[in-house]
Amino acid sequence: MSEEAKFWDTHSLADYWSSFKKIDLSVELQKPKEETLIVRLQKGIKNRLERIAKSKGISVSSLARLWITEKLQSVK
Repeated sequence: MSEEAKFWDTHSLADYWSSFKKIDLSVELQKPKEETLIVRLQKGIKNRLERIAKSKGISVSSLARLWITEKLQSVK
C-alpha cells in the first residue's frame, strides 16, 4: 500500500479542507464507438432476461451484452 493511501486511511479530508484551492476543471469524455443491434425476442424470453438483469442490478442491455460477449469468447 502506498504511503499516501496509508495517510488517508488514518486522516480525515475534513481536517484539510481549508488547505485546498478551487480550480476549474473541464473533462471531455468521448463516447466509445458503438454499433446498434436490434434483436427480436419472444415475450417470455424478454421477461426472463429483465428479471435476471433486475436481480443483478444491471440493465437488460448490459446483461445481454455481457452474455453475448461471454459466449463469443468461449467459441473458437
